[in-house]
Order: sequence, then C-alpha cells, then structure tokens
Amino acid sequence: MFRSAAAISGHLVGPLWGKKVGASLTRCLHQTLTMAKRLQAHRLDGIDHNPWVEFTRLASQYNAVNLGQGFPDFSPPDFALEAFQQAISGDIMLNQYTMAFGYPPLTRILADFFGKLLGQELDPLKNVLVTVGAYGALFTAFQALVDEGDEVIIIEPFFDCYEPMTLMAGGRPVFVSLKPSHTPEGGLKLSSDWQLDPTELASKFTSRTKALVLNTPNNPLGKVFSKSELELVASLCQQHDVLCISDEVYQWLVYDEHQHISIASLPGMWERTLTIGSAGKTFSATGWKVGWVLGPDHIMKHLRTVHQNSVYHCPTQAQAAVAKSFEQELRHLGQPSSYFVQLPQAMQRNRDHMIRSLRSVGLDPIIPQGSYFLITDILQIKNKMPDLPGAADEPYDRRFVKWMIKNKGLVAIPVSIFYSGPHQMDFDHYIRFCFVKNEGTLRAMDEKLQNWKAELKP
Repeated sequence: MFRSAAAISGHLVGPLWGKKVGASLTRCLHQTLTMAKRLQAHRLDGIDHNPWVEFTRLASQYNAVNLGQGFPDFSPPDFALEAFQQAISGDIMLNQYTMAFGYPPLTRILADFFGKLLGQELDPLKNVLVTVGAYGALFTAFQALVDEGDEVIIIEPFFDCYEPMTLMAGGRPVFVSLKPSHTPEGGLKLSSDWQLDPTELASKFTSRTKALVLNTPNNPLGKVFSKSELELVASLCQQHDVLCISDEVYQWLVYDEHQHISIASLPGMWERTLTIGSAGKTFSATGWKVGWVLGPDHIMKHLRTVHQNSVYHCPTQAQAAVAKSFEQELRHLGQPSSYFVQLPQAMQRNRDHMIRSLRSVGLDPIIPQGSYFLITDILQIKNKMPDLPGAADEPYDRRFVKWMIKNKGLVAIPVSIFYSGPHQMDFDHYIRFCFVKNEGTLRAMDEKLQNWKAELKP
C-alpha cells in the first residue's frame, strides 16, 4: 500500500543516474529523510557512558583473569538445576503467561519465607511483586515513587545504577559517604570500619527528600550494616517521613558470624520500606533474572502500575524453578544441609584465599563482612607509581586497573565508579575484586599474582 522511502528515492534519481547531479540529489534526499529532531530523551543526558563496557572489552582483549564482574563462574546447586529442567520439560503451560505480578507458587512461598524473617504476615497478591531481576525491582521502584525534583539519599560507595535510575525518574541524588576510620599500623582493615557520620547523614534530609537507598550487605565494600546503624537510618526516615528502598540481594552471603538484619523488620519501618531480593544471588544463577520486591500494599500498588505498563510479566519457567528451589531450601533452612549455610561457608574460604594472595604482592585488602566482593587499598602503589598512562583528570584507580589488565593479566573494577563525580578523586585508591569464583579461576589468579611477586624481588 505504501511505497518505501528507498523506492521513492530510486524513482526520482533513476532518470538522472550517471549524471553529475545524481550523487548530490541522493545526498539531499538522505539528509531530508534523516531526523533533524533531537532523538534521545533529556533524561538520558549524562548517563550514557558505561565504564563496565571498557573493562569488559579489555579483559577479553588481553585474555585476563576476570575478577571484576560480579557473577559466579560455577554451577547453581543441583536442586536448582533440576527445578529448571523440570520447568522446561514438564507442565506445558509453563511455556505461557502466568500472573502478571508473579507466578502464584513463587509469590506464595516468598510471602511465607520472608514473612517469617520480617515479622509480617505477607499477602502474596498485595505484598510481593516478582520482577526481572533485582535490577528490574529497583527500576520499577524509582519509576513508581520518585517524581520530578524529589531528592533521593544514596550512601556511597553505591551500586552504580542507583544514581542514573534516580535521574531517569526526574529525581535529584543526594550523596553521603561511608568513611573509613583510622587503622593502627599493621592492623587488619575491615569493612565495618567504614561508618556514616550521624550528623552528616541527618543534614542530608530536607523537605524534598522522598527516599533513602540502603544496600546491605554493600556492593562494593562488603559492609553489613549493624542494628545500631540501621536504627539510625530508620529513625531519620521516620522523623522526615521518607521511604527506604533496601537492596538486600546479598543477604545470605554474610561471613564471620555477622548477621544480616532487614531494616523492614525494625519497629515502624515495614510501612515505609521496600525490600528487594534476587534469586540470581540467592541460588548462584544470575542469568535467570528473577528478582522481587516486598512491601506494604499502599506502596506496592504503585510498583504494580509501572510493572504492568512496562515488562508486564516475567519468564514463567524461571519463576517456577525459583519457587521449587525455595521449597527445597525451606525444608533444610538452618541445617548444615542448607544451601544458605553451605554457600557462605564456601565463599568465606574463597574470600580468605583471595586476601592471602593479594597480600603476597603488597596489596592491602579490606576484609568484607558480606557480599561477593572485597575492595583493596592501592594507596602505596599510587605513591610509588603515580604517573600511569591516562588522562590527567581520570581517577587513578581507573588508570591502575587498565594497567593491571594489560600488564598483569588481572581484572578488577575501580571503586571510583561507585561514587558521585565530586567524590571520585577522594576514593580513587581502591579497586574491587569478586571472589565468588571457582577453584580454577582462583588458581589462575594465584599464578598471575605469583608472577607479579617475582617481578617485585630486587
């Protein structure tokens, strides 16, 4: 019915083809058909650069040991794999849509499982929303709750999507930094040494503050917020009538007998908190992209509005596999056979292995209480090698990581990317490693570090 632009162009240009005017007419038509209007939405301004792309490309180019990106390179537990295989080969209706806000067996078990932990009786239809990973949960929350000009308090270092998601919703990020306390000479550096200043935190709350984003255990630092720290945050949120978006995807990965506490379980916080979780982190299956949000119905109904008008629905088979996996875990919870017991025990051994290896070449790791990650202080290296290649205004840790990939065959992530622009230079002497890796990857890391150590000998 409609003639394409290419056909029209060919019809007009045809009689002139081979003449000098042909090429210029073609260029003119191309310019006419190219949009002159601005293409990208203003909300994308300033957030189009993604530093992860560069480091991933370098890792591949130099065939380096990838300790940067946060995903396991080992298999999920057998019971989870079996659940997924059953989901794709069993009930044919699992190939079709399920309930938009979550596969009913999954929402029911999430309500039962987390209701006990939060001290709430959760309604699977009103208090649970299944999302496309925790990323989808965060995006849905920001879009549903943050309005033009609203302020969102973000604790630094922060998972790097919080800032752009705030900006895309029209909000204004307000940053407050965890700051390390002084460690005695020769003493161990711990993630728990990084603390919020109560006065500084209180000063960030204004009449425009809509929400505070909490991440515990924290990525990239590995800090597990203590009950007293959570009570401080809770009291300020209640005092200023502020929502709390609590990212708790690493809640099962806690080490050295530390305890994860959900801020929603504290008095007065359930009614103003969204608790976000991830099956990818819970069952070591990040590619399944199943996440969830838990919260009171008067908040959740707004997330459901965004969800039904965006993704609408998450893959049914992955949800079915996660539901079966939680059923399995519920039968073993608290016992030595529990995956939520076994996984942190194994990852604590990985963490300690990595710490020993990093120290062997003079790196200065900060011992995390939880998560997939540890950060390492490279200030001594910065003092010895201040002039690494790179732009003068590029934070040192980014230059160092690129140097390390190219010259030492190891990939880490510069911690400055987890800070707001004004604070990046203050924290540009830290890099982040992921220790949730298999034995082969850790051995490859050891080999690279031992070669590095040999080069340091006089």
